[in-house]
Amino acid sequence: MLSVRGLNAWYGESHVLQGIDLDVYPGQCITLLGRNGAGRTTTLRSMLGLVGRRQGSVRIGGREVIGMAPHRIARLGVGYCPEERGIYAALTAEENLMLLPKVAEGGMSVDEIYAMFPNLKERAASPGTRLSGGEQQMLAMARILRTGANLLLLDEITEGLAPVIVQKLGSVIKELKQRGYTLVLVEQNFRFARHLADRHYVIEHGQVVEVIEHDEVDAKQDRLNELLGI
Repeated sequence: MLSVRGLNAWYGESHVLQGIDLDVYPGQCITLLGRNGAGRTTTLRSMLGLVGRRQGSVRIGGREVIGMAPHRIARLGVGYCPEERGIYAALTAEENLMLLPKVAEGGMSVDEIYAMFPNLKERAASPGTRLSGGEQQMLAMARILRTGANLLLLDEITEGLAPVIVQKLGSVIKELKQRGYTLVLVEQNFRFARHLADRHYVIEHGQVVEVIEHDEVDAKQDRLNELLGI
């Protein structure tokens, strides 16, 4: 579903990514782990063409997207949930939900979304920024599920949220995997990510310094502690 080879990215003169390689197969979930400033969010943004300059190869569904405009990349079925969420204050929760255009066939219906996120149905008429932080995060995720995107790039979706909301988001990700979605998570909360991901990529100074399969986590816990400062 997603193959990245030798991905380099720059913000101005700053060379942020220095040869990222990763693979995600259909229906898998991977995490990008690392300390703040390691280059995890820039990796997501580079896949989408949202950085000043990039080089290398990014293939989505077998199609090369380096040099492709971000809106065209989205129409390959890619959904991006940024850390800042992007909820519009002047719109209700349901208006926010309906705002994005379809990028592919097969998006979830509003009824399916409300079944997955019952809180949003209860708050459908509430202004977007009157929602709690957890409800805003649910809305940001729900919005891209309606578009038909099947490759989801999710940036720090658990940051600052109560444990009960984090648990709910974990259940949602498990359900999305069962439905065949492919997910890339940027996460600081390793306890949240470790049981969800098929594979973990640890990024440091713009490079992948460790790749850990799901069944290797226990054996490599000391190495993870060293890299992440857990």
